Amino acid sequence: MKPMNQSTAMIPTKPSFATDTATRAPRRLSRDEIAAFGAELDAVRATVVADLGDRDLAHIRRMQKLARRLEATGRVLLHVGLDPVSFVGGVGALSVAKILNNMEVGHNIMHGQYDWTGEPDLAGNRFDWDNVCAAIDWRHSHNYEHHTYTNIVGKDRDVGYALLRIAPEQPWNPTHLVQPVSALWLALTFQWGVALHDLRIEETLQGTQPLRTLATRAKPFLRKAAGRVAKDYLLFPALALWNAPRVFAGNLLANVARNLWTFAVIFCGHFPEGVQTFQVPEGPETRGDWYLRQLNGSANIEGGRLFHVMTGHLSHQIEHHLFPDVPAARYPEMATHVRAICAKYGQVYNTGTFGAQLASVARKILRYALPPTAQLEAVASS
Repeated sequence: MKPMNQSTAMIPTKPSFATDTATRAPRRLSRDEIAAFGAELDAVRATVVADLGDRDLAHIRRMQKLARRLEATGRVLLHVGLDPVSFVGGVGALSVAKILNNMEVGHNIMHGQYDWTGEPDLAGNRFDWDNVCAAIDWRHSHNYEHHTYTNIVGKDRDVGYALLRIAPEQPWNPTHLVQPVSALWLALTFQWGVALHDLRIEETLQGTQPLRTLATRAKPFLRKAAGRVAKDYLLFPALALWNAPRVFAGNLLANVARNLWTFAVIFCGHFPEGVQTFQVPEGPETRGDWYLRQLNGSANIEGGRLFHVMTGHLSHQIEHHLFPDVPAARYPEMATHVRAICAKYGQVYNTGTFGAQLASVARKILRYALPPTAQLEAVASS
């Protein structure tokens, strides 16, 4: 991932740390230090890229095969079983299959992490996933917008997903009072929230996007969503004949489980305490500046190997933001070097347990649901 074109003048030469501050604030670096910081991270990336080969290809092939086998197992258990045990097993297997397909396989392939293999089915610009979000929309809203303008309020639309207020720079409005409920709804329906994200429906409601533009944007989503809905809620239930209600319910629960898990992982990597958000300042951005923004706009989740695989290695969100096109399975080994470089330059490496990061996110959602103090005082004195 390249830093933003300097002509856009989005980031100051010295990154702003005006938003949430971690318990330990990062040390302000000189221009020479920022350049050296960037060069050391470039060296980490270059070392891993030079070492990519058979074991990386074997890993993604294993993950694809595992996801397919789990999906087949889950669907068979739901289709032919009659007892609660087979239902729970079917839902569990199908849930894990969908999680692996979306995170360790789909998300990472669509980032171009395996383009170097030359394998047609691993081409990032052609791969599609088991999700109602159209791949073309995901590559625009996520790969381009989010990874280019990471945590710049007003440019990175992933900051709050146009629904939640998770930073003080975001303007407050009365709808934020119910954002604890909105966040829960988004978690339950996360694939739909992601799918609708690039349609910019809120802009049409505000009058800044013509209805015709919305209709054009909606076409890939409608085609993709129709196919996914037909597969999970029409085709497979119909094939199950008298077991149709059981299959319908099992598919619904598997999708909800996948939604809850991906929501939790993504929010823990982007919105816990200590993660910075940025304003839109003037000035160019160097490679070192870009690395600093990615570091300070991300957080990691601690866990074992299985946990990392189940998160698509987005438990290493810091490394993912620093090296989005490097195979994610390499992030654990890269993290050791990144952490050492951060310590050398006095930068905060935000990491914590899954429970701690999730609780931190919940506190921010609750805190920023309320209006700013000044607004509260104005209401009290009126």
